[in-house]
Amino acid sequence: MIDDKNTSGTITFLGTAGARFMVSRQLAASGGIWLDLDGSRILLDPGPGSIVQTAKRKLNAEKLDAIILSHRHLDHSADVNVMVEAMTNGGFNPHGHFYAPADALDGEPVIYSYLKKYLEGVVVLKEGGTYALGNVSFSTPVRHKHPVETYGMVFRWQGHSFAYITDTLYFDDLNKHYADSELLIINLVFTEPRPPVEHLSIPDAARIIEAIRPKAAILSHYGMHVWQAKPWKIAKELTRQTGVEVIAARDGMKFDLAQLEEG
Repeated sequence: MIDDKNTSGTITFLGTAGARFMVSRQLAASGGIWLDLDGSRILLDPGPGSIVQTAKRKLNAEKLDAIILSHRHLDHSADVNVMVEAMTNGGFNPHGHFYAPADALDGEPVIYSYLKKYLEGVVVLKEGGTYALGNVSFSTPVRHKHPVETYGMVFRWQGHSFAYITDTLYFDDLNKHYADSELLIINLVFTEPRPPVEHLSIPDAARIIEAIRPKAAILSHYGMHVWQAKPWKIAKELTRQTGVEVIAARDGMKFDLAQLEEG
């Protein structure tokens, strides 16, 4: 629970497009997720157009404290370099951390080497890892089933916990790793499972929500078929089916964590 009435925590969706065709056609923006947790500012998965959406939403990238990458795929990582440059004011104000899985940093790194010296540190994400960022902590409880090394995250701040369940094939142990989350953010790419393609579908989202029963769930990162099926209609049906409030994220939508205290 939040005791200090002056604290505030918001989640801004810079974009809601997921997978290659939604992103390449920009049917929705693909900028990632911006967290502002009582002044700790964190950018998750800065996909193509993140810098554009940040400016459009009047968010000051120079105030960022960290950039976190769930995995190296372009729809999550394409704007990493420009956002590091923006965060550090072109290197004139070196600060901040960059977090990413090992395979996003080795071989074909997503971040240019010259930018690393602008940062306070580059941190390798690992399964079961826990990390501190000012007044925020987050963990990467389990490696997801995806073609590259991929981690979802559980954030803890001022007594709240919320999870970002990024791209993955649904698997039996997935739910238990996010079980104590008040809020779920779920990347929803498919309307129906399409094995062996490793993304979540509507039935998978229903299983996750019904198992965890958070106070609320937010759908985002839509694939083409989800977009055509109208995400807000999907959210309404999942709310009816699960009894949990399910919200379809929109480009630029801001969710205030204080809403978790209501009702």
